[in-house]
Amino acid sequence: MSAGILTAGMMPDQVTLIGEFVALEPMAERHREELREAAGDGSAYWPYLPMKSGFDAAMDTNLAAQAKSERLPYVVRLRADGRVVGSTSYLNIAARDRRLEIGSTWYHPSVWAGVVNPECKRLLFGQAFDDWGANRVELRCDGRNARSRAAIARLGAVEEAVLRRHMYAPDGHLRDTVVFAVLREEWPKVRDGLDRRLAAAREARAA
Repeated sequence: MSAGILTAGMMPDQVTLIGEFVALEPMAERHREELREAAGDGSAYWPYLPMKSGFDAAMDTNLAAQAKSERLPYVVRLRADGRVVGSTSYLNIAARDRRLEIGSTWYHPSVWAGVVNPECKRLLFGQAFDDWGANRVELRCDGRNARSRAAIARLGAVEEAVLRRHMYAPDGHLRDTVVFAVLREEWPKVRDGLDRRLAAAREARAA
């Protein structure tokens, strides 16, 4: 189908998204070893993600869900050196309501608190709102994950709710889930904030 709109019963086309600092490539089997290298043992940054159960099992789950049009996973590649540094996905896509979630996101610690996350979100939000006509984009995190919760808030997303004792985390903990969202009418302000962050990174790199 055309990538231009979310339509009931159909999934948008998944294409490579190219920014100044990163490229988001639709996940494929050919990425497995690059992702494995980026992931390492995962102990520092996967305690809240299903990938804790094992890299290959998580990769297989992503590819299977992609094949069934249940989610759209991406590989995050640095444009400067071509290195794969993580992954992120569209999931819980409700095309009829033009609603989706960005999640299952992880990055190598070397790119934390830098330009990678804001540019990934700029690309994903931009595609969802500007190309697909989304009304709402959600982001969720484990209530224990203070770093992710703060990072999502810095994007400009609104914290809407805490779903108490919502689901079991990979470690068996019955977690609270924090729900954030950006609405279509909020996107211009969020976009401008992300663009300012990217401009600051560009200036710092040029200095």
